[in-house]
Amino acid sequence: MRGAALRLAALLIAATTLGAGAQDAPPAPLTKIPSPILTLDRDRLFAETLFGKAVDARFKADSDALIAENLRLEKALEAEERDLTDRRATLPADRFQILARDFDTKAEGIRSAQEAKSRTIAAKREAEQQRFLEAAIPVLGDLMRDSGAVAIFDKNSIILSLRGIDVTDTAIARIDTVLGTGDGPPTTAPSPEPKPKP
Repeated sequence: MRGAALRLAALLIAATTLGAGAQDAPPAPLTKIPSPILTLDRDRLFAETLFGKAVDARFKADSDALIAENLRLEKALEAEERDLTDRRATLPADRFQILARDFDTKAEGIRSAQEAKSRTIAAKREAEQQRFLEAAIPVLGDLMRDSGAVAIFDKNSIILSLRGIDVTDTAIARIDTVLGTGDGPPTTAPSPEPKPKP
């Protein structure tokens, strides 16, 4: 978490440097307390934006569907196991051992497949969180420049800070405006790249 926060700060510092030369005077701060350092709650930033809520809703739907599927498969395996147990007395020992071995192999294969599905769902959510962060960087960079700040840090990685430099609510509102649920392109164009000097 600390490493991610420092990487976020580094990206934002780089983003604000691109537009620094075009400013004739420092902008008015958006925070209650003028500060070159801002903080935000990364967990809230994701969980409370429309983008994050949409991702979590899809994750919950996928997880609930997998849980329901797991329950159906578990009941089917339990029924098959009971049937095999009931037939044991009527089967030759070697035949029963073959059927029992086949059942164990089948059950293990199903469990492995379901665990793989669970990992896929979790990995998909992590990828969406990363996509959110990458999409949010330009928005946060604009917020930082508008505040006259030079860095934004995750407040959970800071031992002590003033509440007035927290921009989580402002960041959430701006990200909602620009990114929405994350299903489409941003509503505002990114800042143009600086032209190389001749």
